[in-house]
Amino acid sequence: MVFPRQRNDSTLRKPRNWYLTIGAVLTACMLAFTALGLFWTPYAPSAMNGAARNAPPSAAHPFGCDAYGRDVLSRTLEGAGATLTIALAVLAVGAVCGLVVGALCGYYGGPADALVMRLCDSVAAFPSVLLALVVLAVTGPGRYNVIGALGVLFIPSFARLVRGEFLKYRDRDFVKSARLMGVGDMRIIFVHILPNLWPTLLSGLTIGFNNAVLAEASMSYLGIGVSPTEPSLGYTLKDAQGSLFTLPWCTVFPGLAAVLLILGVGLVGEGIRERMGAAS
Repeated sequence: MVFPRQRNDSTLRKPRNWYLTIGAVLTACMLAFTALGLFWTPYAPSAMNGAARNAPPSAAHPFGCDAYGRDVLSRTLEGAGATLTIALAVLAVGAVCGLVVGALCGYYGGPADALVMRLCDSVAAFPSVLLALVVLAVTGPGRYNVIGALGVLFIPSFARLVRGEFLKYRDRDFVKSARLMGVGDMRIIFVHILPNLWPTLLSGLTIGFNNAVLAEASMSYLGIGVSPTEPSLGYTLKDAQGSLFTLPWCTVFPGLAAVLLILGVGLVGEGIRERMGAAS
């Protein structure tokens, strides 16, 4: 009697999503690093030490010191914490407002939807960083001005993303059934339809976070972002650009922190998109 060959369980396992795994680990490490800078630094970030001027990386100063004797590790920690805070605030403003606008436009449609989408198209036609530079040139630099300018400019992209998803779901059978049962529109929007959008929203949030980090760093590098009293990674790089070749550690470590943060979140977004594609 011939018994059927048993299938190896290893062949039934789904292939590991390496983008998501590596991205999650890298993002967790960078978030821990940046969160640490919000509460603790080995030295005062702005404290000058004449004896440690131009000091290379050592046990006392793992990232070295700049031309003023300031500890680069402390400044990188503080700058990363400031950049993370600003990026998350920008993302919150753009995502929440864009979600509400996109959900209402996608669900109800009509002339108001067409008007709002044309307005979003007009804003999206110009580079967001350029528009933010114009706004900050008028309002002046500062943390809250950066958050407000970038947050408003991020609304159209999230609104268009959410609207497109609502157009796909608003005529599904479960939505029609909810209407027949007398369920209110707000409950249908936020309880019945919105939970189906989380995979797409998570992917969009990762892209938005990276764009927010790059935009804030770019504006701070140009000198119209945060004020010098609260340096971000962009301002730290601007401050060290004159010593790029003589004191490379002053630019390498802050730049590496920004790159790793963006890379980790980008890999998470790519992993989410890969999982969504496999599920479909």
